[in-house]
Amino acid sequence: MSASTLPQGQQLAVRWYPPAYDIRVEHVAIPKIEHPDDVIVKIKLAGLCGSDLHVYRGHEDVDEPLICGHEFVGEVIELGESFHPGATDRPSLYSTLKIGDKVVAPFTISCGECHFCRIGFTCRCIHSLLFGIPILPGGQAQYVRVPKAGGTLFPIQGPMTQISDTSLILLGDILPTGIFAALQALQHPKLQPTATSVSYPFSGWTPIASPVTTSLQPQDREITLAVVGLGPVGICATVSLLDMLSRAAYSFKVVAIDPNESRRSKMQAVYSAIDEKDRGNGTFAVASIEESKKLVADWTEGIGCNAVLEIVGNNSALTLAYDLVRPFGLISSVGVHQAPPLPFTGRDCYNKNVSFDFGRCPVRALFPIALDLLFRRQDVFGGVGEEKSLVDRIVGFDKAKEMYEVFDKGGCGKVLFDPWM
Repeated sequence: MSASTLPQGQQLAVRWYPPAYDIRVEHVAIPKIEHPDDVIVKIKLAGLCGSDLHVYRGHEDVDEPLICGHEFVGEVIELGESFHPGATDRPSLYSTLKIGDKVVAPFTISCGECHFCRIGFTCRCIHSLLFGIPILPGGQAQYVRVPKAGGTLFPIQGPMTQISDTSLILLGDILPTGIFAALQALQHPKLQPTATSVSYPFSGWTPIASPVTTSLQPQDREITLAVVGLGPVGICATVSLLDMLSRAAYSFKVVAIDPNESRRSKMQAVYSAIDEKDRGNGTFAVASIEESKKLVADWTEGIGCNAVLEIVGNNSALTLAYDLVRPFGLISSVGVHQAPPLPFTGRDCYNKNVSFDFGRCPVRALFPIALDLLFRRQDVFGGVGEEKSLVDRIVGFDKAKEMYEVFDKGGCGKVLFDPWM
């Protein structure tokens, strides 16, 4: 059924049915304002994300049908009563957002007013809900209701309007999540001796000034990192990481790892598209799992990586990350892990002094950094369907079932849905 033949008050939406692998395109009611803080958004583009596959495969303990999707860009068509010029004691959007404004949303709602939102940990807002669950219908639809919209939505204004919707949608999840994986590594105290050329513990805050200066060798000042998983988020993480290392003028070696040859080829094409002057003072390689182990051992004389970015979200990826990381290293994990216990014992962690940073990206807080990178890296994030493009294709909802099946098998890159196609 096309949008033009739908009954009044109805919309098309991509719905998942339990227990698994059951995608249907159906007509459902257009959402309405339910709370004064709500906004209704008309969807221009919606994304198919690797995280959607956890529900699709039946791994999320969901037993009710739902409208899929947590990545979308669209236009405001209705505002709740909280939005008015006099709402000056709330997040600024409550007084400035207007009907007709273009907006992008993070994949979780955030009020902008609680402790976690104020300090930047927006994904752990006390009101946080994920788009694409039974109680909060997702963005793979023609319209979506956004709760706590004044703290959640990000308006597309000024120079940002020059960026295509196919690029802007990357702000909703995968680009900030890639940045988050890289930031967790580069901001971590355990990387500071290498980054600052000052030995621990005086590479960070201490209660006394350093009594001695230890002379670091050139190899001590070179950061070695790995990225495990080269799906769309992994590519975003790698591009983000290389950009940060280049801008900080660090000496580095980075290996990007995936067992899938087509994903490795995509990563290599993306890297080739980056201008040489923006590649920084380092070495970059794309490798299979076994190749990466040998490469890291050769690069570091068997010591291992300072940090490993784990993007996949399963135990085989975590095991590889543990194998690659050096003592006093860090694993920065942004993959969505499920019920199986982690593949390490307490003894394993103790024996290697390894640190772990796990969890969901605070997308709303990272929008400014992600938008800056999106502007500067249009050579990577600006195209559709090219060898170097992150976005593989744009399809209508009539292809939704097929695209979930193909994406689940690793047969395509990033897919966007145009709900009006």
